[in-house]
Amino acid sequence: MTETPPSMTPQDTADAVGRGMYERDYCAQSHGIELAAIAPGFSRMTMTVRKDMVNGHDIGHGGMTFTLADTAFAYACNADNHVTVASGCSISFPAPARLGDVLTAECRVVHQGGRSGVYDTVVTNQDGVIVGLFRGQSARLKGQRVVDVG
Repeated sequence: MTETPPSMTPQDTADAVGRGMYERDYCAQSHGIELAAIAPGFSRMTMTVRKDMVNGHDIGHGGMTFTLADTAFAYACNADNHVTVASGCSISFPAPARLGDVLTAECRVVHQGGRSGVYDTVVTNQDGVIVGLFRGQSARLKGQRVVDVG
C-alpha cells in the first residue's frame, strides 16, 4: 500500500499494475487470455477460442466471451493503481464466436467519479466482427493499492 513514486508516469504505473496483476491472474492464464496493452483507463486482452470453450451449439460459450470482457474490464479499471472491483455488469452477444477465433477485448473508461466508474468493453473476432458488448460498473476500495510500484 505505497503511493506511486512521483517519478513514475501514469503509463509506467499502468504497465506495473498490468505486470503485477497478470502474474497472479490464474484465471486469465488458464484460459489463455493475454494482456496485449494497458494504459490509464484502458486495456486490450486477447484469447483464442479453444475446443473446451465451445458449447453444444458448436459456437463459443457466452461465458467465455464474458470472461474475456470482464478480464479486460478488471485491468482497465485498476490501471491507475487503485484497487477496484466490479459492482455490476451486463453483456450482449451480437454475433457468435467460433472455434479457432482470436478474440480481442478492448475496454475503455466512460466515466470515473470518486469511487464509482463505468467502463465499456467491445469484443471482436479476427475479422472485426463484434461478438460481445460489455458494460461494467466499478467500485474503488478507498486508500488501497494493487502493487508496490516503488
